[in-house]
Amino acid sequence: MEYFNELEKETNKLYDIACKARAKGLDASTEPEIPLAKDLAERVEGLVGPEGVAQRIKSLEKEYSREEIAFKIAAEIVSQRIDETDEDRLWSRRQELADQALRTALAILTEGVVAAPLEGIAKVTIKNNFDESNYLAVYFAGPIRSAGGTASALAVLIADYIRIKIGLDRYKPTDREIERYVEEVELYESEVTNLQYSPTPDEVRLAVENIPVEVTGEPTDKIEVSHRDLKRVETNHIRGGALLAMVEGVIQKAPKVLKYAKQMKLKGWDWLEEFSKTSKSDKSDEITIKADNKYIEDIIGGRPVLGCPSEKGAFRLRYGRSRNTGLAAMGVNPATMELLEFLAVGTQMKIERPGKGNCVVPVDTI
Repeated sequence: MEYFNELEKETNKLYDIACKARAKGLDASTEPEIPLAKDLAERVEGLVGPEGVAQRIKSLEKEYSREEIAFKIAAEIVSQRIDETDEDRLWSRRQELADQALRTALAILTEGVVAAPLEGIAKVTIKNNFDESNYLAVYFAGPIRSAGGTASALAVLIADYIRIKIGLDRYKPTDREIERYVEEVELYESEVTNLQYSPTPDEVRLAVENIPVEVTGEPTDKIEVSHRDLKRVETNHIRGGALLAMVEGVIQKAPKVLKYAKQMKLKGWDWLEEFSKTSKSDKSDEITIKADNKYIEDIIGGRPVLGCPSEKGAFRLRYGRSRNTGLAAMGVNPATMELLEFLAVGTQMKIERPGKGNCVVPVDTI
């Protein structure tokens, strides 16, 4: 404990120096932009707020899981009383509360350590269906990727939970809007980059037709679509953030989303059982682990290949963490690095499973 107390003491001392320096007014901000936080609850309040939410999170932590806390906090935020008589200001305030609730819930899910709650959600708005009913629309941006598939999927589920709490109808897409999503997924994979999961057009249609909130977003790429000038879609460009939330989120993580939908007694998510059945049947049919060629498909000529898909003689992945691997680096024995005469600290690699890119660092305990 003495070590950690010393760390805290010295950090506070340096923070005081930074505050005094900023107070002179020579920088863009008169105080340090990064607030100090000791735990998840304080990080969430410091990152997205609202004021006082840290104490409430701490009280719920004794009894509930992190995911359950995210739902409960979101419900409490949108359930605040709104003292407005003007109709426009009333709707505006509801939008603000829905936006705050979703950002706070996402910050809880991601433990307040990534940019997703701030930059991964551009805005949350209340829009109109063509039958004049109101629904909730969530505008996702590219940085939602940092939240990971499960958190971005649960963000969509929590958005539906918020929609119900504020008494809105579900999103009712038109045929052209549905086909727009199908086209965007295909364009994203062919023109931008591969998604972790490649859904079929019918899977995309099923998701768009049934997700009760509009999963939309800001344009992230210059590539234009042929399903143009749709009344409720503000851009003719690919919406990368929306695709990440829908495909790598809801569709890829369907079993988890379904589990929490049932746990929170949310209706209208039973269609996810179609994806769960598919994944279960795939698992039961597999007698051996199939080779995954995806990591090697886009290789550039001249790059070294250390192992072909599932071939003998290649490297074997061992799960674990060394102090210098952090969250996304991969450890390689320095003797192996010397023998290969290619791998160096920071060299980027792609591996067959789980298929993500990573950087190499030396770990001599392997």
